[in-house]
Amino acid sequence: MNGHSPQRTLSRRRMLQMSLTGTAAGLLIGGLDLALPLAARAQDVSTPDAALAELMAGNKRFASNDLPSLQHDLDILKQHTVEKQEPFAAVLSCADSRVPVEIVFDQSIGHIFVTRVAGNVITPELIGSLEYGAAVLGTKVILVMGHSNCGAVKAAIQGKGVPGQISSLFPHIQPAIDQAGHDLPAATKANAKIQATLLSESSTVISGMVKEGKIKVVAGYYDLGSGVVSLLD
Repeated sequence: MNGHSPQRTLSRRRMLQMSLTGTAAGLLIGGLDLALPLAARAQDVSTPDAALAELMAGNKRFASNDLPSLQHDLDILKQHTVEKQEPFAAVLSCADSRVPVEIVFDQSIGHIFVTRVAGNVITPELIGSLEYGAAVLGTKVILVMGHSNCGAVKAAIQGKGVPGQISSLFPHIQPAIDQAGHDLPAATKANAKIQATLLSESSTVISGMVKEGKIKVVAGYYDLGSGVVSLLD
């Protein structure tokens, strides 16, 4: 049906079962490395550098249209994540519907602790959520990710009247506009960097973990056209 032989499908399912129960990390069959992505065994992504490397490797798979996570047996994943979650990374993303975080990084159920808000801005509620991900769930990296053609940043740049409470986002984004001007990509990237810095400095929990080398906070930019996430210095 899907182009995979019954043997490979069975092997993948068995491998996933063994990985989730801690009895195996992967398997080599017919010269092909069929080991699961590191995210399926998040306990192996034990350092901030390893977590960030897996996150970016997943995006590389996504951008090249190679998505092994979509072949995982989701029923097995669901069964083993009912009682607990062990995400290896957290992502603060814009609420934009064109930014499906798990797909962008080729990850599946229970792998990424995702928080979303228009403009990927830091608020007390989001800080609390990300602190929970870091201190309780054990995430090793937090990525604050802006994206191309961001409507929230664009609206803040234009500064026009908007309905309801949409304008409540503008003060959070204004520092990026002050820094980068009215260039949308530049302002979006500046916003991601500013929000990442704000998170790492304003949260005593996360700032302490950063100093101890237990977690990294980084900023990134997702290009809607290419599918590539670039880390921002």
